[in-house]
Amino acid sequence: MEIKERIQQLAHQYAPQSIEIRRHLHQYPELSFQEFETSSYIKKQLSFLGITDAVTVAETGLLASIKGIKPGASLVLRADIDALPITEINDAGYASKNPGIMHACGHDAHTASLLLCARILNEIKSELKGTVNLLFQPGEEVTPGGASLVMKEKVYQDLGVQPHIGQHVRPDIPIGKVGFRLGKCMASTDELFLTVRGRGGHAAMPEKAIDAVLIASHIIIAAQQLISRMASPLVPSVLSFGKVVADGAINVLPDTVYVEGTFRTLDELWRKEALLKLEKLVTSIAEGMGGTCELKIHYGYPHLINDVELTNNLKALSGEYLGVENVLDLDPWMAAEDFSYYSQKNPASFYMLGTGNIQKGITSGLHTPTFDIDEEALEIGGGLMAWLAFSTLGY
Repeated sequence: MEIKERIQQLAHQYAPQSIEIRRHLHQYPELSFQEFETSSYIKKQLSFLGITDAVTVAETGLLASIKGIKPGASLVLRADIDALPITEINDAGYASKNPGIMHACGHDAHTASLLLCARILNEIKSELKGTVNLLFQPGEEVTPGGASLVMKEKVYQDLGVQPHIGQHVRPDIPIGKVGFRLGKCMASTDELFLTVRGRGGHAAMPEKAIDAVLIASHIIIAAQQLISRMASPLVPSVLSFGKVVADGAINVLPDTVYVEGTFRTLDELWRKEALLKLEKLVTSIAEGMGGTCELKIHYGYPHLINDVELTNNLKALSGEYLGVENVLDLDPWMAAEDFSYYSQKNPASFYMLGTGNIQKGITSGLHTPTFDIDEEALEIGGGLMAWLAFSTLGY
């Protein structure tokens, strides 16, 4: 039997166990950097497979390895393990049992897929060249991002530079298909916290007040114009304000307005330039209208870069495994991922695994309380990742 068919056979054979693992993780989600029970469960699953070298990274993450019988290079396969502060409203039997916490971004599926991949590779390690490092990473959902902390660990640094491969579920891609993007793939993300101060007063006598609401309104509109007029049309950029708190009343102008938002782009130089321009803009508008303001920027993840050579190879291998008709070319995605930290230092590739199924009613988007996946994707996700790792290392 050819090795590809062997991997497909094993993926199909162990898919039911992978579904059980995913459902367990889904029922007991944990927030970023609090994934202690999740980490313990993953370690037990690895031990069951005979993989006993797992070491803790970033407090709740794990790094383990599968060494092939044959000498060769090495690579990293990564899955994230944290959940989101969302209350699930699905009525599935495996719905979250932890109030207010949900795997609404598919990290349970990422983890189950990587464990299935590990099981397959461990069974065929007599044919495997080199080493596959298994990284179960915590804290992807919040800054500073678990990836940035993992990269500071000596056990990770000792790996040196090597290819990194990751996957992410996408409900907008049909089950059975995967998607790739060469080069710049996902956006950087920075969080903006703006405080606008004026002088409160009676709404009927605005001349005796300094209207912080009006100042904030001008800032929001001008900031949008700054991005649309100063960014190159060739560089995707998004500035969105999702929270405005002006705690006055019908006839009361407040002293202070709070505004929160996010800035995302696919160019690091423009990212720095835009944030500097934004700081100058908000200050000048506030002062010009008689008020003051303070802009705090929480710098988040850089943009994610898919190494062209590695990604082209993975794309071709995916076509061999799934059929070329099931491998899609994707547009850039303005969501953010801390896998981007790895991609800034290593040849890396992050691809998308289709999990949507209109016929089954599985269409809810990521980060929603009704999110779910077509669990048949786990067989594809685990098997494909095993095939990509095995083939990338050569045989």
